[in-house]
Amino acid sequence: MKVLVKLGGTLLDDPASRNSLGRQIAAACQKVSMVVVHGGGKQMTRFLAERGVESRFVQGLRVTTPEVVDAVLKVFAGSVNKQLVGALRTAGAPAAGLSGIDGGLAVAEQMNPDLGAVGRIVRADAKILDTLIDGGFLPVVACVAGGESGTEAVFNVNADQMAVACSAAWKADRLLFLTDVPGVKSSDGAVIARLTPGAARELIRAGVATGGMQAKLESACAALAAGVREVRIAPGAEPGILDRLLRDAEAGTALVPEEVSA
Repeated sequence: MKVLVKLGGTLLDDPASRNSLGRQIAAACQKVSMVVVHGGGKQMTRFLAERGVESRFVQGLRVTTPEVVDAVLKVFAGSVNKQLVGALRTAGAPAAGLSGIDGGLAVAEQMNPDLGAVGRIVRADAKILDTLIDGGFLPVVACVAGGESGTEAVFNVNADQMAVACSAAWKADRLLFLTDVPGVKSSDGAVIARLTPGAARELIRAGVATGGMQAKLESACAALAAGVREVRIAPGAEPGILDRLLRDAEAGTALVPEEVSA
């Protein structure tokens, strides 16, 4: 089975949480083929603030000026990626850090000139993931993409969208979003155990799923449409969560294609 795990940056900001996830992933990658994709927005905001740079957002996307592009490389592909790789290697996993720029893994185009170097992924090539995995490594991917061949463009891309692009290109069986929330909640606040794309879109239409959760659901639906068999949105800080998910224990919210649910 091929499993892609996307880790939210909040989970990686605390060393204890990062090390716990490192141990869980190290154990899991001995049983299944695995790729890890990570964010790091909280760390990025702090890095910029320490240098007197205000973080500006438009519809949840960070305005990425040339100064911020430099920080994207230093934080996402630098400190956050290498700290996670270090935690994984300490736990015994043969982790290898990279970004979407490496090997043409993720190619993006500018989403909106008003956002600067925020990219929309237009193409992904999993060859470098397969090469690393065949060589015995665990790929750990930062959410940075390159431009078309022959350009030097660097794009800040949403980590959920990077996870979807990589899972589709790699033909993952499952995509696991480990987050800082317990799952997708209904209008009464209860976690929904199972959703189809139609039901997810209804939550968005009704205004129940908004902001970050709306983006997660849209990404999950895109992954299912690309051929991923199941997407989970689950609490990454919960002890033993990865093992539970791989054993199909009930945790978080599972999103499945319409025909699977029928």
